[in-house]
Order: sequence, then C-alpha cells, then structure tokens
Amino acid sequence: MHHLKYLTGYPAGLHEKVNKLIAGNQLGHYLAARYPGTHQVQTDRALYEYCAELKREHLRNGAQIDKVAYDSKLDVVRHALGLHTSISRVQGGKLKAKKEIRIASLFRDAAPEFLKMIVVHELAHLKESDHNKAFYRLCEFMQPGYHQIEFDLRLYLTHRDLTKNQA
Repeated sequence: MHHLKYLTGYPAGLHEKVNKLIAGNQLGHYLAARYPGTHQVQTDRALYEYCAELKREHLRNGAQIDKVAYDSKLDVVRHALGLHTSISRVQGGKLKAKKEIRIASLFRDAAPEFLKMIVVHELAHLKESDHNKAFYRLCEFMQPGYHQIEFDLRLYLTHRDLTKNQA
C-alpha cells in the first residue's frame, strides 16, 4: 500500500483502486491512454496569451491579468500548482493592484487538459477567492469535466512521484 498524499480527501475505496493500478504497474498506462499528448504552450508569453484567451472566453468582466508565467519555484510539496497574486503599489498617489498568475513549471510538459485545469483554477480565483461551491461551478463552466481532470492530475502527480523515487 502506497501513501497517496495527493488523494488524502478521497474515499478509501478509491485509494484501493489506485493502489491496484500502482501494484499492477498500470497507472502510467492509464494516464497515457487518457492523456496522450503534450501542449505547445512553452513560453511565458504563450502562457499569457493562453490565459488571456480563456479569460476573454469565460470571464469578460474579470480583473485584468498583468502577468502570467511559469515558475520553477512552485512545487507540489507545498500543494501549490499555480498561484494567483494581487500586488498593490502606490503610483502617483493612487493605489494600483496588479494581478499575476504563476503556474508550476512542471506543467510545461504536461497534457493540455492538465494545463487548462490549472489555468482555469487560477482564473476562477479572479471571481471567487474561496474554494466554495460557486468557485467549483465556475471551474466546471470553464472546463467541463473539471473534477475528473483534477482527480486525474492528482494521479499524474502520484505517478510522477513514484517514477522519480524509482530512478
């Protein structure tokens, strides 16, 4: 039995199924079959455009995004796959808030669905600051099947940790 740190909030029955996939060396095959490709969003500029397009499509009235970047300092150990910040500065006697989104650089080589899930999650925080029902409804609206993709992303992170530990 493996400790499934990315699946702690899920029921024991799911843990058993995942452990069977791991024991049978099938977790990687499951993920590869479901998410066979990688995306082409490799630069910070391309990531900004990707985020801006999703925002234009789903959150026209949301706050302006000033910066979007991959961040190699974000890691999943601290449970931060993406980060949204609002930095306030005084400029000419006015308080200006700049919105930034940072995405963990491990998503440069991930499936397009996983990148979209992280971006959707961070964009949803522009409207809903808490992880409440309205937040998850917005995520599901912006990416149908959001909850399944989030679960599969947790499986991907589990598989990534297992293969890293075996190397």
